[in-house]
Amino acid sequence: METEVDRERGQLLLSRLRASNTAASPILRGLRGTPGERDVPLHVWVMDEAGGLVGGLVGHTWATWLHVTYLWVDERHRGEGLGSRILARAERLAADERGARSCRLETWDFQAPEFYQRLGYEVVCVIPDYPPGITEYTLTKRLG
Repeated sequence: METEVDRERGQLLLSRLRASNTAASPILRGLRGTPGERDVPLHVWVMDEAGGLVGGLVGHTWATWLHVTYLWVDERHRGEGLGSRILARAERLAADERGARSCRLETWDFQAPEFYQRLGYEVVCVIPDYPPGITEYTLTKRLG
């Protein structure tokens, strides 16, 4: 066994895992070669008058899902509804232009689980002590 980081082997492993998963799942087999198979980045940016970053969202769509990786709003602009507007814009783009029917995201207990729940997201997974002393939540929402 070896333990060094090897990106080429990592890509080979991913390729083989995808092939195994495709062989085992008729649903994944049906996705292969369709637009839904692609993992397509989705970004929403809010800039101030000087061109500085005020807030934004980084995510991607895949297989009728929007996955929000990061959502951030500058502290000076929190409480103004900007985070809700950024998320709504990403949801609309994902649903209207990419056919997404659902969204998923992760957040920590000190971040924003209540914010997402107010916007219709449901907690589907809770992982205590990830990292130690913090609870991670996975939330989902049906779009449309």
